[in-house]
Amino acid sequence: MLKIILPTIMLLPTALLSPPKFLWTNTTTYSLLIATLSLHWLAPTYYPHKIPSQWTGLDQISSPLAVLSCWLLPLMLMASQNHLQHDPTPRKQTFIITLITVQPLITLAFATTELTLFYIAFEATLIPTLILITRWGSQPERLSAGIYLLFYTLISSLPLLVTILHLYTQLGTLHLTMLKLTHPTLTTSWTDLLSGLALLTAFMVKAPLYGMHLWLPKAHVEAPIAGSMLLAALLLKLGGYGIMRITPLLSPLPDHLHYPFLTMALWGALMTSSICMRQTDLKSLIAYSSVSHMGLVIAASTILTPWSFSGAMILMISHGLTSSMLFCLANTNYERTHSRTLLLARGLQPLLPLMATWWLLANLTNMALPPTTNLMAELTIMVTLFNWSTPTIILTGTATLLTASYTLFMLLTTQRGPLPTHITSLQNSNTREHLLMALHILPLLLLILKPELISGAPL
Repeated sequence: MLKIILPTIMLLPTALLSPPKFLWTNTTTYSLLIATLSLHWLAPTYYPHKIPSQWTGLDQISSPLAVLSCWLLPLMLMASQNHLQHDPTPRKQTFIITLITVQPLITLAFATTELTLFYIAFEATLIPTLILITRWGSQPERLSAGIYLLFYTLISSLPLLVTILHLYTQLGTLHLTMLKLTHPTLTTSWTDLLSGLALLTAFMVKAPLYGMHLWLPKAHVEAPIAGSMLLAALLLKLGGYGIMRITPLLSPLPDHLHYPFLTMALWGALMTSSICMRQTDLKSLIAYSSVSHMGLVIAASTILTPWSFSGAMILMISHGLTSSMLFCLANTNYERTHSRTLLLARGLQPLLPLMATWWLLANLTNMALPPTTNLMAELTIMVTLFNWSTPTIILTGTATLLTASYTLFMLLTTQRGPLPTHITSLQNSNTREHLLMALHILPLLLLILKPELISGAPL
């Protein structure tokens, strides 16, 4: 564990002491090395925890997410180079340091086996994200987006802290390995029901559940590209991971606890997909599509079957890479046309033919075409929900249909059709952007060859 976290912390002096000419090169190369090194976490094991130390340990659920969080730092650095081109060096260093600070915190949140440390890391990731959005966002509305993000997260996670302390007084331990051995305590009285609700709500807001999702489109639209990638690929997964960690402690879940969450998640997948159908703003469209995909994850992780857990796990990883790639593509359009509106940046295929290839790949992945892990995950989740209750197939089926239609709508609007008259020439796409897209899509295409690495099932 430390051999990843310590080098990541040592990235901070690297960013501060690098000469301005080599600033991006050094930090990106170094973080890519760390990302490559973190791949050994995926190695199968017969023990419940790999690399156990006193407070941290990775099992099958957390190791893919920890690897994903290491993998995204170099990608965020590569994506941010262009819009920080003309900034003075100290400002670039501050930006890079903010990005680097997030990574050990998120890795710690995924790898911890103790609930208090999990809570601390869970809340600490909020601060760098807030700095990213409110300092480097592109419009004055970024302040209101930051306030939304802060207050939604804080109001929902104060009950979480109280409940964690309440659990500690009841059980005398907060170690996840120990909690597995104790009897599920939160099942009978009203107090227990409310504490279960408090435990779940914090993660539902972070995940986001439909109805508590209003901070997400705001934050995504106002964030710089690195902030968007961070939010979509990692912070949303913190919510899903929290649900998958907490629900077994409440098992069996009382009916009046998980029915509302499940119906809101599935209904939300439907509603946000139909909101996507009539979005004018590209980043907002991708943000809403994240809500609908995470709705499936929430629905799967509340019913607590092994299939649903592995489906939720695979969907979280593949959605992290897919939506991050879509945000990068939207950003390349934004850097060239300086507009997020779909109608002002349409028909770009003749001008940027190679980018159109990446657009096609990313959109096909987003609508879960075979042979992607997204398809495997969505099928697993649908089958397990169908097995649990037959009518859910109506909701999930309609959601899939709508997902395919808004994804195709996005692809056709941005790539096809007549070129708007105000675009005469665009800056060419460069190697950095192609490498960035390749590093997003290659893991996705390779993971289908060995999906048990990320399926969360004990091998």
